[in-house]
Amino acid sequence: MLKIRDPRRGDVIVFEYPEDPSKDFIKRVIGTPGDTVQVINKKVYVNGKLYENPHEVHKEKDVIPKEQNPRDNTDLITVPTNAYFVMGDNRDRSYDSRFWKFVRNDQIKGLAFIKYWSWDKENFGVRWRSIGKLID
Repeated sequence: MLKIRDPRRGDVIVFEYPEDPSKDFIKRVIGTPGDTVQVINKKVYVNGKLYENPHEVHKEKDVIPKEQNPRDNTDLITVPTNAYFVMGDNRDRSYDSRFWKFVRNDQIKGLAFIKYWSWDKENFGVRWRSIGKLID
């Protein structure tokens, strides 16, 4: 794979799913090597500062205690060298670094830059207006 640059916070990346490398996953980079990340009551803090992502969506109002599940609350996490902390934009329904920790640099396939397919499961149909749009 030709590597153009390392992922930056906010980039959307395609990578080998850490729990099954035969599958590709796509998530947004939240923490880069050396960063600290913590989720407190659904709010994400990177290096002690609130990280606001305009693409972030919460569909559930309830807040789950970290003793039950890391979805809405985590301990302070330090991203190791050559690794990234990633989260899905659909925060309440994303299986991501909050659960399985990090994506290693060698698992990254590349940056995602265009929407190839978009499915609206609530209306059971293709989101035609989204296909071909740039990912920001």
